[in-house]
Amino acid sequence: MKIKILIFILLILFSLPILAFSQDDLASSSDSTEEIFKARVVEVLEQKSSSREDGSVSIQQKLKLKGLDGDWKNKEIIFDGTEFDVLSAGEYKVGDKVLVNYNPGPEGEANFYVVGYSRTSSIYWLTFLFSLVVIAIGRFKGFRALVVLLLTFLIILKFIIPKILAGSDPLFISIIGSLFILILAVYITEGFKKTSTIAIFAILISLIITGLLSVWFSAITKLTGFASEESMFLISLAGGSINIKGLLLAGIIIGALGVLDDVIISQVALVRELKISNPELSKYQLYKQAMRVGVSHLSSMVNTLFLAYAGASLPLLILFSIKQPPFLTFNQVLDNEMIATEVVRTLTGSIGLILAVPIATFLSVKFVNKKL
Repeated sequence: MKIKILIFILLILFSLPILAFSQDDLASSSDSTEEIFKARVVEVLEQKSSSREDGSVSIQQKLKLKGLDGDWKNKEIIFDGTEFDVLSAGEYKVGDKVLVNYNPGPEGEANFYVVGYSRTSSIYWLTFLFSLVVIAIGRFKGFRALVVLLLTFLIILKFIIPKILAGSDPLFISIIGSLFILILAVYITEGFKKTSTIAIFAILISLIITGLLSVWFSAITKLTGFASEESMFLISLAGGSINIKGLLLAGIIIGALGVLDDVIISQVALVRELKISNPELSKYQLYKQAMRVGVSHLSSMVNTLFLAYAGASLPLLILFSIKQPPFLTFNQVLDNEMIATEVVRTLTGSIGLILAVPIATFLSVKFVNKKL
């Protein structure tokens, strides 16, 4: 037991220098005089509404605000939004917390613009509720899952993203980051067991297959990664130092990791339980029974993967279903890079997921009675 705790501590300590070292590659400095700060709506000084050409209603407001942080704390600010129409503008009420952009003009005058609602408090409460439910249902294992989630977030935020911004190859960095996430996730949540090691190898093999498929099919379909507005915006901000196509492939790898984790760990645990319940099963019988359950689980997971991508891209799918040029036919829709990207992402992830079941089952059956 002491050895397991020591290994756990070493895994955590080993990951921390990597996260710290990654920050050295990213020197972020900005000469911008713009500021964004929080403020509270004290009074709605003026409000008017008008109809747009599409029939929707535009709300334009003049607001008295009170700064809540930074140099603007407790200072009163007047924002006049009655002279322009913004599609995303909300109807602000007294007491609402908002984000305000300050941008000094050429003559030194103060220009303020309400960016939108401040949502951090609500998100913090939702995060607290999520953590509470996970711990209440999962108990200590749920707590370990939250630790893994936090470490995953830190690896992505402090290692993967800074390295990509520093000009490193996104695909290579995502594979390294995914490897650390994989090892930490499996050993922390499942413990230092034989089945955990089997699961890690199975996930790693499946992840490599998914990565190779994504590289191959993105080349065949000639995906560039420049289909989304976010990619173009990122290029303009980063000055061309980011490999956008590599970023696309990195996203596929990281996205597939979570699904593979779920399926493979469940499949490895299933093989173990089947063997415990019936030690007389031959390897062939064990494989056959485990695959029967795994295929049943797989059918729902493939659909889940598709629905996850479809849900994230629902506005895009609706846009293409309107059938306006240049999206009049089904082939024209598929030829669009945004749609082609989602198709490649979904299908390569699904193929990797499908192959993960026999891979995990085979490794589990092979080593279930052996010491690794």
